[in-house]
Amino acid sequence: MATAKNTICIWYDKDAEAAAHFYAGLFPDSAVTGVHRAPSDYPMGKAGDVLTVTFTVFGIPCLGLNGGPMFQHSEAFSFQIATDDQAETDRYWDAIIGNGGKPSACGWCKDRWGISWQITPRALTDALAAGGDEAKRAFEAMMEMTKIDVAAIEAARRG
Repeated sequence: MATAKNTICIWYDKDAEAAAHFYAGLFPDSAVTGVHRAPSDYPMGKAGDVLTVTFTVFGIPCLGLNGGPMFQHSEAFSFQIATDDQAETDRYWDAIIGNGGKPSACGWCKDRWGISWQITPRALTDALAAGGDEAKRAFEAMMEMTKIDVAAIEAARRG
């Protein structure tokens, strides 16, 4: 497989391979495409340790780097997953939270490795794009939510 021209590199303490397999098992069009081991000892590990993992999330090429604990994730980077209905929203949200993740506000959550995810129903995106009072009501409803409730967003949109 050819290396993509643009790849998202995500720094992990030491669990890039576990994270990549979790994402590949959860999201369609996702796969672990390579596990690369260190050819010799290095400051954060030994020869043979997993150094990088190549994977895709919904077709987006990523590289997981096991770089040690010195850098932590923040909400400044997140994956935004557009969902078609409440069942899909629940499936992804519940899988991330149920695997050691943590809920946040407005459809955001973090997986157990600290990566932020926005599980965003298209109903919310469409409501916000509508502008005017519809967008305002949907936005105000969203601001009160943790996981997005599609029915509540649609009700807010209608007024």
